[in-house]
Amino acid sequence: MNITDLKPNSTVDKLDVEVISKDDPREFTTFRGSGRVSSAVIKDKTGTAKLSLWNDEIEKVNAGDKITIENGWVKEYRGELQVSAGRNGTLTVH
Repeated sequence: MNITDLKPNSTVDKLDVEVISKDDPREFTTFRGSGRVSSAVIKDKTGTAKLSLWNDEIEKVNAGDKITIENGWVKEYRGELQVSAGRNGTLTVH
C-alpha cells in the first residue's frame, strides 16, 4: 500500500514510510481519560501524509525513521489525510 492509495475513513493494511518531521507532543483530556498526541509528516515514493502518534508511540518515532504501520486507519482532518496505528494496529520502527 502507498500513500496515494489512502482514502478517508478507511483502513491501512500495511504502509512502509519515512518520517520527515515530528511536532512537539501536546496533552489532552477526554471522557476516556488523558494522554498525549503528536503529529508527524510521513512520505513514500508517491506522496506525503500526516501521522498521529499517541502516548508511547511519541518516544518510539523520530524524524528520519523508517516505519511500518499495519492494521491502522485513515481519516481526513482539515483537508489533510491523517494516518494512525490506532488501538488495534501496530507501528514498527526499522
